[in-house]
Amino acid sequence: MTSTPALSLPARTDVAIVGAGPTGLALAVTLAEAGVDFVLLDRQAEGANTSRAGVVHARTLEVFDELDPSGALSAELIGRGIPVSRFRIRDGARPVATLSFDGLRRRTAHPYALMVPQYETEAVLLARLRALGGDVHRPYEVTGVTQDADGVTLTTADGQTLRAGRAVGADGMHSTVREASGIPFTGASYAESFVLADVVMDWAPGPREVSLTFGPVGPTIVAPLPGGRYRVVATVAEAAPAAPDLAYMQRLLDGLAPGQATVRDLAWSSRFRIHHRVADRYRAGRLLLAGDAAHVHSPAGGQGMNTGIQDGYALGRALAAGNVDGYEAARRPVALRVVALTDRMTRFSTTRNPALRLARNTGLRLVAGVPALNNRAAAELAELNYR
Repeated sequence: MTSTPALSLPARTDVAIVGAGPTGLALAVTLAEAGVDFVLLDRQAEGANTSRAGVVHARTLEVFDELDPSGALSAELIGRGIPVSRFRIRDGARPVATLSFDGLRRRTAHPYALMVPQYETEAVLLARLRALGGDVHRPYEVTGVTQDADGVTLTTADGQTLRAGRAVGADGMHSTVREASGIPFTGASYAESFVLADVVMDWAPGPREVSLTFGPVGPTIVAPLPGGRYRVVATVAEAAPAAPDLAYMQRLLDGLAPGQATVRDLAWSSRFRIHHRVADRYRAGRLLLAGDAAHVHSPAGGQGMNTGIQDGYALGRALAAGNVDGYEAARRPVALRVVALTDRMTRFSTTRNPALRLARNTGLRLVAGVPALNNRAAAELAELNYR
């Protein structure tokens, strides 16, 4: 995914958006739809080609439908992904429960999780932005942000400046805008490390479900992606290599689910640590935060990118309506709820206490087996409760 090279910076704009990931793109599309002047900057020369986030939930697809009521925007993304309606949970090799999204048909036009690489989501949003006459200014690394009573001045690494009425940090966990705002980023990191990889493999459960398996170290998620690939997110020991190779991924899956996986190719991989943090505020004067600049959490449940896209949409509507104060009131409670949910899922998954594991598995069977409870859990994962 690329952007028109070397777009020159204007002298002024109403809204400067720092970071052209899914959050920044969603915000830019929303502002473009509303006729609000903005500049979207990103330090990368082109968009990322690794998939990172791999799921788009129902509420995010609804946002796409609201951005383009013709349905073409969501249809384009759906055509690039794999709709999956089952979330299968195992404890080692033993099946525990199956969570179904089918019961959400009365609540949403998208009763499934759409498995699609993040770069595809970004590409669809960028195409929509360009159709509306906008684009991404690349590569511009914002190194300085200062605000005064009348506006915000952004300074780039090459010494250029941009004057804006407001600036939005959609620039990730290490946000320059958040640092300039002085807003604390409260939370901590998990003790565990995680491996993230996209692989081509023969996987016995097949491509019609997402598998969550509880292992001796922690949870592992295997989810289908287009092109015969699977996304693997696994809790690992600290000794895992920084970039696990094919042989490592095969050993990892053999230890988790013997005989279930034959890894044939490795597209990319990384090891990382995760945090659970929420900004104390989403606004400091003329500076605003959205996406990972405002909240980060465990990848359990695939909530991060979805929450960020919804942040961008909500902030765009608030800016267009002149109701900036309402943005934090609407979105920060959602982030707190998502962080609490993913934290519970992560700690729930990593317990080694036999009694707690038995209670966990029994509770999951109960939830999955009672339609009302199943639908409630599915709606939470699908983020339909955050409308």
